[in-house]
Order: sequence, then structure tokens, then C-alpha cells
Amino acid sequence: MKKKAGIDLGLTDKEKAFLHKIARSAIVNRLKGRESLKFTTDLDNLKKKMGAFVSLHRKGNLRGCIGFIQPVKPLYEIVPEMAVSAAFQDPRFEPLREEELENLDIELSVLTPMKLLRDINEIEIGKHGLMIVKDHFSGLLLPQVASEYGWDRKTFLRQTCLKAGLPPDSWEQDDTDVYLFSADVF
Repeated sequence: MKKKAGIDLGLTDKEKAFLHKIARSAIVNRLKGRESLKFTTDLDNLKKKMGAFVSLHRKGNLRGCIGFIQPVKPLYEIVPEMAVSAAFQDPRFEPLREEELENLDIELSVLTPMKLLRDINEIEIGKHGLMIVKDHFSGLLLPQVASEYGWDRKTFLRQTCLKAGLPPDSWEQDDTDVYLFSADVF
């Protein structure tokens, strides 16, 4: 069996299930034209302010992926917001339709803080994600992406540059910042 990408941040199965439930509920609610739900929780880990991404897949294909990098809101608030954004506001895809719900898989990635990369040998494929920043361009790829495509470190760096709209060798330039992070992916 293939090793799961990312790291374990200590979220319990109950906490992960709750986050999945509120992500799906937020999407369904929006599809049905209802007002946004306000979720609450007594689970302390979910009250922590952390960055998170929501990736939507249908039949193994990406259907939307949006997240928030900075830890400015508690997980139980950011996850449903990002779920709705991934379903309806990812510019790469048409807004989700109700008939797509049946085969919709939701993957959550809870992020660790960003750390400036000093040496590419720090990158562990499957454990780390990357963010590239140069001028007004930026791009981010989650830890699971490099694993899914079987990339090595340099390919991962080049692909992150391309995601940012930059030439693939931009990561080697002095005025480009490369950040390393990990995520609990479930």
C-alpha cells in the first residue's frame, strides 16, 4: 500500500470526521440555495487557527482545490469556507452542480506554518509541500501532489514555479523565495 502523503498533526478520527461533515454540509447547503451555516464545536483542536486546503475529486479527477495558507481562522470555520470556494469559485472549473455530489470526494489538508527553504535537500517528497513567491507571482503545491506524480525535488520545484506562472527555473534565482510546509492530509 502506498504511504499517505503529509504528516500526522494529532487530529483524532472524530475531529477529521467532523471537518469532512461540515465541508460537505457547506457545499450541499450552497447547492440548495440556503443561507450559509454557522458551525460550532467543542473539539479544542478544531478551534486552533490553522491554514487549510480543500481538494475536491470526482472519479479520481481534480474538481476544485482552494485553501487559505495563513492561520487566521479556526479550522472549524476555515474548512467549510474553503469547501464552498473549491466547489464554486476555483477559476479552473465550472461551479459544482448538484448531480456531481454523488461521486464527490473531499480531501482536507491542514497546513503547518511556512518555513523559508535554505537547501533543496530539506525537501522530502510526500512529506512537504512548496510555495514559490517572486514579485507579485506565487504558487503552491500540496505535499500529496509530488507523490501522486512521482516527481523528484527539482521537478517539484519546477512544477511549483509553473503553477505560480513563472519560468520553471525561477526557484534558482536569488529574488525568489521558496517556502516549505507540510500538511495532515485526510
